[in-house]
Amino acid sequence: MNYTISKGYHIDSWEFGNELSGRGVGASVSAELYGKDVINLKDIINHLYKDSKFKPSLIAPGGFFNHKWYAKLLQVSGSGIVNIVTHHIYNLGAGANPNLVKKILDPQFLSRISETFANLRQTIQQYGPWASAWVGEAGGAYNSGGPHVSDTFINSFWYLDQLGMAAMHNTRAYCRQTLIGGNYGLLNTTTFLPNPDYFSALLWHRLMGKSVLAVHSYASPFLRSYAHCSKGRGGITLLLINLSNQTNFIINVQNKMNSNLHVEEAVGRESSLMRGLKRSVSWVGSQTSDALLTREEYHLTPKDGYLQSQTMVLNGIPIELSEDGDIPKLDPVHYDVKSPIYISSLSISFVVLPNFDSPACA
Repeated sequence: MNYTISKGYHIDSWEFGNELSGRGVGASVSAELYGKDVINLKDIINHLYKDSKFKPSLIAPGGFFNHKWYAKLLQVSGSGIVNIVTHHIYNLGAGANPNLVKKILDPQFLSRISETFANLRQTIQQYGPWASAWVGEAGGAYNSGGPHVSDTFINSFWYLDQLGMAAMHNTRAYCRQTLIGGNYGLLNTTTFLPNPDYFSALLWHRLMGKSVLAVHSYASPFLRSYAHCSKGRGGITLLLINLSNQTNFIINVQNKMNSNLHVEEAVGRESSLMRGLKRSVSWVGSQTSDALLTREEYHLTPKDGYLQSQTMVLNGIPIELSEDGDIPKLDPVHYDVKSPIYISSLSISFVVLPNFDSPACA
């Protein structure tokens, strides 16, 4: 700390400990002792930064969520000591597990971790309302991730679903394990080229704003739906994840006098563009202009339809760096806002509705 202060480095936060909560990983510390220690650390931070205009936050405990342990930590440490409560997520299990692909494509399995998000949020509200929640570390599968899974297109189903789910539960930051290192790195450890999850994270960062909208869907559970106010402009952005290998979805976008955003399900007619069970979904928001409007669509698929491809395809074009190593333009396709949205099986789509008038995004 003294060194970074002497160099004038701007430190956002200091985190205390790593995976020592509850039973811990290899070692553990009681919540009572941990709470007393973070009080001491807070005193150190306050003293060292007493003459600084900016004071770093204190983050703890950086471990796996255990309600009783986390509640006790916040009770012992007291008001304003821990600014950010972090937890780690490796809900896919061991990287060597042969069932990783099956887990990622199972909507019921993906939804199980929502209980952890909800319980942490409730714990903070009850025992530490001054603090915010972060995912301090998450790589999907532990022990460096799954080879030919964590570094391929299919992992983006898990990753983007996690980002959407975390945001719904008021998670303020999501720290991905890792930028580089292991199979779950956003960059290839040998070539340093971006893996598919890198581009998924980039599109999320560019398109999804901080305000989260509730989505009530009565469609198939294989269609995962999230909505945010668009980033840096008006309107909303939808994230639609189709986990089904048999069903395409047709989504009809409508504007009506209704302040709630929800999804209704109806059986669609046969179409050459669809196979298996069909669905027609209506997005309902408040009224906007009747002028000719367009929306932006970013459809993500794996190269050659191979889910474990390390090349992601955007709107039919493989995403590849330029000869100079620059990130390519990630351009959307534009459609009349009144035309249906087609979500193909085993694909991911960001849909930007720049003129959608949502009161929450005003």
